[in-house]
Amino acid sequence: MRAEDELRLVRAQGRVTARDRAWQLEVERHRAEGSSASFLGAESVTWDRFARQCRLADTARLCFESMEADDPATAAWVRAYVDGVNEGLAAGAARDERFARTGLTPTPWEPWVPLAIWVATHILFAGFPTKLWRERVARALGESAQTLFATDGPRIAGSNGWMVPGDRTTSGAAIIAGDPHRFIEDPGVYQQIRLSCPEYDVLGLAVPGVPGLAHFGHTGSAAWAITNAMSDYQDLYVEQLRRGPAGAVEALGPDGLWEPVARHTETIAVAGGDEVEIEVLETARGPVIVHADGDLGADAAAGAAERADGSAQTLSLRYPPRVRRDLGFAVLPALLRARTVADIDRALDGWAEPVNVVHAADTQGGLLHRVAGAVPLRHTANRLRPVPAWDPQYAWQGWAPTPAEPVQGFAVMANARGIASPLGVEFAPPHRADRIRELLSGSADWSPKAMADVHRDTRLASAEPLLALLPGFADLTPAAQALRTRLLAWDRRMEADSTDATVFAAFRTATVRRLAADPVFAELWGAPPGPEVFHPWLYLVPKIGYALEGLLTSSLVPELDRAAHVRAALEETAAADGPDTAWSQVHRLTPWQALPDPDAPRWPGLGGDHDCVNATSSVPGFTDLTARASAARYVWDLARRENSLWAVPLGADGVTGTPHHRDQLPLWARCELVPVVTDWARLTKESS
Repeated sequence: MRAEDELRLVRAQGRVTARDRAWQLEVERHRAEGSSASFLGAESVTWDRFARQCRLADTARLCFESMEADDPATAAWVRAYVDGVNEGLAAGAARDERFARTGLTPTPWEPWVPLAIWVATHILFAGFPTKLWRERVARALGESAQTLFATDGPRIAGSNGWMVPGDRTTSGAAIIAGDPHRFIEDPGVYQQIRLSCPEYDVLGLAVPGVPGLAHFGHTGSAAWAITNAMSDYQDLYVEQLRRGPAGAVEALGPDGLWEPVARHTETIAVAGGDEVEIEVLETARGPVIVHADGDLGADAAAGAAERADGSAQTLSLRYPPRVRRDLGFAVLPALLRARTVADIDRALDGWAEPVNVVHAADTQGGLLHRVAGAVPLRHTANRLRPVPAWDPQYAWQGWAPTPAEPVQGFAVMANARGIASPLGVEFAPPHRADRIRELLSGSADWSPKAMADVHRDTRLASAEPLLALLPGFADLTPAAQALRTRLLAWDRRMEADSTDATVFAAFRTATVRRLAADPVFAELWGAPPGPEVFHPWLYLVPKIGYALEGLLTSSLVPELDRAAHVRAALEETAAADGPDTAWSQVHRLTPWQALPDPDAPRWPGLGGDHDCVNATSSVPGFTDLTARASAARYVWDLARRENSLWAVPLGADGVTGTPHHRDQLPLWARCELVPVVTDWARLTKESS
């Protein structure tokens, strides 16, 4: 897109996005407002209840009001984007049959909606439901075991990112590359886009519904990219509530006094079903997101921090945007104007949500590796589990400084411990980061095209602890002996055409399920308590599947006979003796669709796995299918921007059946990237 000034440009960004992705925009808006069940039906009530009780839309309104008061220029820029969305929605809806199928009619956006989409997209980004899991584990296995399953789990967004300095490239200029790992959605969560006006000319990956290029961009003279810092910046507080005078709700505060609680009711409309009325409560800590039965009785003991029967507690959520009334949107136009690493660094000082690790480079040789975002200073216990709201030691005490490090050689960020370690609890294993460093160290003359070899790497280092147990087993059946020999000879690569990878995955699944069935974990069996939106963080089998490596080597829970379970899993897998199947035949993409397409073609099979650089995550013990993978891949060349590369899982158009809806899918499935086109003369107009 080109325009005469930046306000016309951002307006055009909104208009084009609405024409291409009206369905996606309206789904995201309604999810942020907690009204998606009104056209998607009863299955969306769980999310809508959570969004309303979290006060996501209200938080966005408050942040926009603060922006209008403190930064009217950025507020006007966001308004211009929304004006463009409103200009394009009707035409975009007319292109997409899903509106007619669901009876959804687009309605004009309010100026705060992009902020609501941003906060809704990232409200679960830091994985605060993991604190509920640790509470369950501590109760079942003891306090020392609460971090037994600590790793990046099935619902945590991750990324790879690496930066190669100019002395290791063919051009003499830096290269930045990587890929964000998110749940793959149809339409895709990132939008390839170029924004050009007299003030700047920037290309990158936009979040549909949000102006500018927040996460990944190249201005011609500078470029940046991010990964999830794995920081902990949201807290759960155990609340004691009671009915006060005249029936008003009160909460016990940290000064020992009962405080008023804001309360109102809201109604969720449900397509094809009855309306659902919910109660929305907010204490001085934050919105109440788990409301235990009986906590509004006259007895103030209800809702106490410890319940002998392990029943649910009333919990409030404290999260930075609601506390600060700021989502950091002033950073977005500042990044578009950046010409140097110093400009990017200065802009990111205002970043708020989510907390990211950042790589940046410029054509002058500048390099940047830092953390950006708002992390509260508070008691260490806040990071681990819900804490008592009435105890003053757990109150927030300001904001943590964000670390930065000088770049020495290659800079790699892959959600492992490192620069952001002081700010988090659970990190990814080091395998992806170590493998990227190993691959980069193999050459001193990297080019943009060669980066695809890093993206597609499928070595699974996390397989080693499981395989290391196999040589110690005696008296195996002949079939199990043959399987052991095969697994130990396997090259540890989860290649798409590998049958050994499929056999390993079957053996791993059998191991996970046998471990999960051990009586030591009996108190963690069954459906987890609490709202369904938190359940993906609370099921035992996926937790063991992702933490298998650590579980096999941990000294915690000594009564768990790990070797016996692994041996039995080996025999079980050998006895199954099914036909050899390529990994890609069982490891297929399963993207999320708000409205499933019954006529969708079969999604492709993939190579890779959760701990591979090509991070196509299965859920060991549960499914070999993958829903979480690279939501985009990019290579930013600081020597010549036109040599940069990118790819997304689907395509540029969000309308099913159009030529550019899934035209990049085959390339993406093979980890191939396409050139970024910067010559306007090479672009062809295909539609009005």
